[in-house]
Amino acid sequence: MRLREIGLITVFALLASLAAAAQAPARPSAHPAPAGKHPAAISPGNNQSLACSIADGFTLAAVGDLILEKPESQLAWPRFQAAINLLRHADAGFGNFEGSAFRMSRFHGYPAAENGGAWLIDSPSVPGDLKNLGIELVSRANNHAADWGFAGMRATDRLLDRAGVVHAGTGPSLGAALAPHYLSTPEGRVGLVSIASSFTPLSRAMNALGAAPARPGLAALRITTWMTLPGPLFDQLAHVHADIVAKLPAAERAEMPKKQKPGRLNFFGRNFRRGSRFGQHSKMNLADLKDFLMAVRQAKEDADFVIATIHAHDPGNWSDRPPDFLPRLAHDAINAGADEFIGHGPHQLRGIEIYRGKPIFYSLGNFFFQSSLPAPVGVDEYAIWKLNPSTTTDEEQNAALDKKWFTGRRWYESVVAVSRFEHGRVAEIRLYPVTLGAMRRAADRGIPHLAHHAEAIRILQRLQRLSAQFHTVIAIEGNVGVIRPSTAAPAGATANSGSP
Repeated sequence: MRLREIGLITVFALLASLAAAAQAPARPSAHPAPAGKHPAAISPGNNQSLACSIADGFTLAAVGDLILEKPESQLAWPRFQAAINLLRHADAGFGNFEGSAFRMSRFHGYPAAENGGAWLIDSPSVPGDLKNLGIELVSRANNHAADWGFAGMRATDRLLDRAGVVHAGTGPSLGAALAPHYLSTPEGRVGLVSIASSFTPLSRAMNALGAAPARPGLAALRITTWMTLPGPLFDQLAHVHADIVAKLPAAERAEMPKKQKPGRLNFFGRNFRRGSRFGQHSKMNLADLKDFLMAVRQAKEDADFVIATIHAHDPGNWSDRPPDFLPRLAHDAINAGADEFIGHGPHQLRGIEIYRGKPIFYSLGNFFFQSSLPAPVGVDEYAIWKLNPSTTTDEEQNAALDKKWFTGRRWYESVVAVSRFEHGRVAEIRLYPVTLGAMRRAADRGIPHLAHHAEAIRILQRLQRLSAQFHTVIAIEGNVGVIRPSTAAPAGATANSGSP
């Protein structure tokens, strides 16, 4: 065993304590990113082409992750149909399509060597069923987009195209993955731009350059994260690092950075810095950010209404608060022309903010979460969980993953968020709580039902608490949460009729 490996083993306990500390409620970073290096924000008020021109009364119903193994729209369960009708009755419905869909007998690809946590696979009938569920717009940039390689990604996109479901976030090049896609409605044209900060490394798309071809994949937002440590603990970690480096062979030391900035430490791939208290700070890749904001701007210039969306597990599924970069990204997207910003990824609810009259949903949790059902399961996944495929069914293997990562109600409780717009601003948001049956058997678990009263109040009270940090007031009226920002039209605004 090499000296560096020995050193890493000796410090595992220290890193475990740091990870535990990071799970404390997030605090505002004491070290914001340098403002001078941030791409200039674009204010819709300074550019008429970025104004929202969707017809007054337009409604968008938004949900979170769609992990949907088979068609379900035909189910006659009353509370399921009540939840789905919220999407059907809106002018447009949005969700995050997480997984791949194709017919295995006709598939010429294979499971990728890496995955987003599991190799999710859906029936080829699922994309067509989305329209029956009232979902016409889906994001595709997420950590499961390339579970089955680029062949699986392309097959899924083709099925979505065939079903008439508008999707964005993946493509044969970075430009194609970032490109806005559009849904035409009687109230106006809706644009969609999708990006992911949580993705498998090999799934990131790239543009062509000269003779080098483009790489298919997803639109990625790369993030660099620093953990802030109190001075004494930072010094302890730096001392351990120095001891390990001193014992390395000279040739290996020569390959390491010659000097680290004062108060900064790269501990064999993990970034730390000195501070007054525990915390995390994440820095967005400026090239990725610039490309994303330009795509949002382009979408708005070609549409009446724009949804900007991100798949962000950051800082981890354990956190019910967004990472520090996400509010800044959401604000920048709205400044660039987005009318609604929707986050998803951590499989649980996060708070809601109203910024310049536009809603920001930091995570809408799960809407369908049939994580116990995807099949077939490759041999690699059985090996990960040390299960024998000769004596274990695919469903039992999936259940082992669920038992480890998704035990508890919060993964199976979310909302349908229906936003109504007037004068280019959100006039009202109605939050309809849904439960996905955490205690049901696997075949029936992960399917949304409109929540009963006690469940609804619990979900809405949690959302009230999570949204308080953004000064968002959620009233509870019966079983529904209601947000009513100021409905006064901006100075000089007139009612939008939906026509020139």
